Amino acid sequence: MEVVDVQKVQGIINQFANQDVYIHLETTNGAYASHYDQTFFSAGAYIRNALVRYELGKITGNGPFRIGLKINLGWVYAEGITHFEVDEQGRLLLAGHDYNGKLAVALEISKTPFE
Repeated sequence: MEVVDVQKVQGIINQFANQDVYIHLETTNGAYASHYDQTFFSAGAYIRNALVRYELGKITGNGPFRIGLKINLGWVYAEGITHFEVDEQGRLLLAGHDYNGKLAVALEISKTPFE
């Protein structure tokens, strides 16, 4: 993955606008390892293969970044994005890594369902 380049990412987000796309959105603050510290409150969110159509997609901030997708009845957004790539299947993969390099948030956009 590459460090976010705002202009590149914005251009890719624009390419997916106004068409049906599948979204994968996941957050974690250590939920997978919370059993190591019983005093740590872990929380997360996960949605996969949500079929949406966004009219406007926007990257904002100075880094880490926020990605917002304006859908018919509201917004989908991910905050804390630090890296991106377009994979061999043409999917936009966005990730936010914490200061230790661990994944904290992922937002992925695809024209086909995720497996």
